[in-house]
Amino acid sequence: MAGCANPLFAQWLKELLDEARQRNTKGVTVYKKAYESMKACPIAFTHPNEAQALNGLGPKLCERLADRLREHCTDNGLPMPPLSRKKKKRSMPDGQPDPSPNPEPSKKPKKTKAYVPALRSGAHAIVLALSTLKEHCSSSGMTKQHLIELAQPHCDSSFTAPSDPTKFYTAWASMKTLQNKALVVEWGHPTKNYGLSEEGWEVAKTVKATMGGAGSSGLNTDGDMPTKSTDRRVDSAINLEDILDDGDASIERAIRASLEDQASKGSRTAIQPRKPQSKDSLLKTRPLSTPSQTADNTDFLELLSSPVAGPSRQSRPWAGSRTNIQDSSTRRDKEPIRSQAAVRPKLNTSQDDTLHFKPLRLAPGSFTVELVLDNREVHSKHNRDYIQEELRARKVQPIVRPLDLGDALWVAKCKDPRLLPSLGEEGDEVILDWIIERKRLDDLISSIKDGRFLEQKFRMHKSGIKNVIYVIEDYTMSTEATQNYHEHVMSAISSTQVVNGYFVKRTRKLDDTIRYLARMTTLLKTLYESKPLFLIPSASLSPSTYLPLLSSLPTPHNITYASFASLVSKSDSLTVRDVFLKMLMCTRGITGDKAMEIQKHWPTPRAFVEALEGCGRGDDLGVVMDAEARTKWRKELVWKVAGGFVGPRKIGRVVGAKVGEIWGEP
Repeated sequence: MAGCANPLFAQWLKELLDEARQRNTKGVTVYKKAYESMKACPIAFTHPNEAQALNGLGPKLCERLADRLREHCTDNGLPMPPLSRKKKKRSMPDGQPDPSPNPEPSKKPKKTKAYVPALRSGAHAIVLALSTLKEHCSSSGMTKQHLIELAQPHCDSSFTAPSDPTKFYTAWASMKTLQNKALVVEWGHPTKNYGLSEEGWEVAKTVKATMGGAGSSGLNTDGDMPTKSTDRRVDSAINLEDILDDGDASIERAIRASLEDQASKGSRTAIQPRKPQSKDSLLKTRPLSTPSQTADNTDFLELLSSPVAGPSRQSRPWAGSRTNIQDSSTRRDKEPIRSQAAVRPKLNTSQDDTLHFKPLRLAPGSFTVELVLDNREVHSKHNRDYIQEELRARKVQPIVRPLDLGDALWVAKCKDPRLLPSLGEEGDEVILDWIIERKRLDDLISSIKDGRFLEQKFRMHKSGIKNVIYVIEDYTMSTEATQNYHEHVMSAISSTQVVNGYFVKRTRKLDDTIRYLARMTTLLKTLYESKPLFLIPSASLSPSTYLPLLSSLPTPHNITYASFASLVSKSDSLTVRDVFLKMLMCTRGITGDKAMEIQKHWPTPRAFVEALEGCGRGDDLGVVMDAEARTKWRKELVWKVAGGFVGPRKIGRVVGAKVGEIWGEP
């Protein structure tokens, strides 16, 4: 073997490779790699063990080569080459220098850092809870249930249910880590008790000192339930401790400034209209949300000002406002409901110009803001009540029922259930202008693929609710699925924010979503319960005039929940136009905006079919076209009408031809 520094070793490896090929064993790949490495190596080896530095040669293969070399030396009467070993360092007598020219510097021993649990982790919460026991008292311990009750407020994850349905670990799994590090001791049978060791008490003191003392941890020293810190200021307008459990001072200042601004506006007796925002201000007030924004506080501040309407809502100058109606301090009437002066909306059509109504007024204190949760929102099929139980633990009592639109919304529930029926209205709830659509990452991808995502956004737009929030919840998926649909997900999120003008909130897990719902409920209670609500009577509502009526009113008005459920239902009160829109959206490529643009020119299916049948008959031109020319004209009709738009309403030539072909076939 010319050019090989170890021809004998390479020859033996070649024999092993040929033998493996004859037997058709799996060692062919191993021997081939070892043979190629040995043949390409320019260094001569005296012993096969030195070849372990090559790619493909391990200890076992080098041992087989050593056996071959030993047989070769015995047959030819040659001495066996000695095995090269690393030279041991000579120990020099005291006082004599080392004769080696370049002595190796001695490595400094690594200092092991003391274990400190991460903030708001399971171990962090357990250490804080156990630190409420008396130190140096061996008889005092804490049961698992009592420990979980004390530790849960200090942990972001749940101690009873896994945060991810695909996993089985809860925050209680951190107990094993603390026991392995000898920070927590366990005793007792059958009831187990837990306590801190000497090292555990040192860690607990370090954690408390880092947090600013035992008082800031929210735990007392008697082992009772957590108590709130008394050194915080109490605001009469809002209880910030219920919203900001992490004590972020910047968020506290922002909310206080917003409330002071609202209070100053509330002292005015006249309602000040809100000016339409410019394009620059829209970009400043609605920044794009990124996947890195996973903390609750990063996006929570932006909810203090309602998400402004996107380009599809430019005709609604009041879409970005919230409850601009303030309760005047000079108002003397204190009755729960009062009929206001007649309101005549400024609509364009002559039919709607005659429409006017007397709004109903719900006085402050006559209602409470409640969270309504869809009963199909569950943690898993084996734990269907997890979301409700976690919300109740955060002092939020949700109303669970099937929702026609969205996964969570808020209503103003009258304290007197006979209040609205006495005025001719149904039920005792009024819908508020806030709704949440929760999308887990895998559900978002599937809804994008089957078209449900666009259909839900279209129904959100027709609902008339101004503040729509999409909660995108991360979910553990395969790497391949994540890479394949990453661009689709980011495009859908950006379109939801920029085109539709909806707010997007990213959360890491279900517990973060629950915490977000609880904080939103507390915030909306503060914003709404101290102000009056104005209602549109149900007799003045109809599916065709509902959205124009909302956009024309100078001040925000609400409707009852029963009327809202009827308006947004998929099956109730379906008109011919609604069915026509659904039929058009069955065609691939026709979104809600494109279908509405087609409906503007042809309101009903009959009008559309008659327009397609009349193409090329000579009614206008006086020239009768042949069948081929009529078919071509029919395919281009939709594109010629709606192809000149820019944005989501534009219909391309291919999609327009597909619609014309489907609807124009004889």
